[in-house]
Amino acid sequence: MSAEHSERAEPMAGGAVLSVENVDSGYGDVQVLDDLSLSLKQEEIACLVGPNGAGKSTVLKTVFGMLSPWTGHVRYHGDDIGGMAPDDIVREGIGFVPQTDNVFGSLTIEENLRMGGVARDDDLGPVIDELYDRFPILTEKRSAKARTLSGGQRQVLAFARALVMEPDVLLIDEPSAGLAPNTADEVFADVQAVNDLGTAILMVEQNARKGLSISDTGYVLDQGSVAYADAADALLDNPEVSRLYLGG
Repeated sequence: MSAEHSERAEPMAGGAVLSVENVDSGYGDVQVLDDLSLSLKQEEIACLVGPNGAGKSTVLKTVFGMLSPWTGHVRYHGDDIGGMAPDDIVREGIGFVPQTDNVFGSLTIEENLRMGGVARDDDLGPVIDELYDRFPILTEKRSAKARTLSGGQRQVLAFARALVMEPDVLLIDEPSAGLAPNTADEVFADVQAVNDLGTAILMVEQNARKGLSISDTGYVLDQGSVAYADAADALLDNPEVSRLYLGG
């Protein structure tokens, strides 16, 4: 682990590494998030589910600095990072895997991984070698252009690319979008593998039942607010949540 990574601040009280506190946010004059609060503990997976337009992806964009909170706070290890530039947030220790355009198609796998570490000033070799060990499919295709990969393989590359910075927190937007069910299952297994590295994950997922099934905590968003928050398995067992948001 790099010295830069090991010198980051200690976790917040109660084990939370990231918290969103009473945040209003949106695009231009259009408000999307309304007094939204949630938290992410160390090494857990938290899944955001809910109907289209509920504000799930807006949460990730607000945490990652692509949007600034209108009110409220985004705290990472207790420090307010709301409105900080995405490049600086990456250096702080938060990575982001967007739903689309998450790899460089014209670059090889090796080149993509090195681009993921462009903000580091140390030798990328050891961390990239470790990622090849964790994700063997990348080793087999390290010289291939990213555009030649399958959808599932591109998602694995996107995860690995974000992990080059050794983040404490990884934001993942719709990892199974557009994938066949068997490929989606493989990607969910890779999400768990990333979490097993000690990385906390805040994930938006369209397949609510599957997303919650691999998560520790779940948040159901509706009209920009948290409608339900509980342990993920408790949400899956909640008949009201099932009826309203999980298709019965």
